[in-house]
Amino acid sequence: MTDKVLTCRDCGKEFTFTAGEQEFYAEKGFEHEPTRCPECRKAYKAQRAAARNRHNDNK
Repeated sequence: MTDKVLTCRDCGKEFTFTAGEQEFYAEKGFEHEPTRCPECRKAYKAQRAAARNRHNDNK
């Protein structure tokens, strides 16, 4: 495998999907390449966690 340059669907920046990351994805059985750069992926996960916490607080 070789490194691939992908474009983030959120910010439009190019980011590298390294050969090592590709191997990790293959080992985990992931079928799709990441669509967000690491920064946007981190922000997206934090946003989802905050929404989940708000939802749980309202129960």
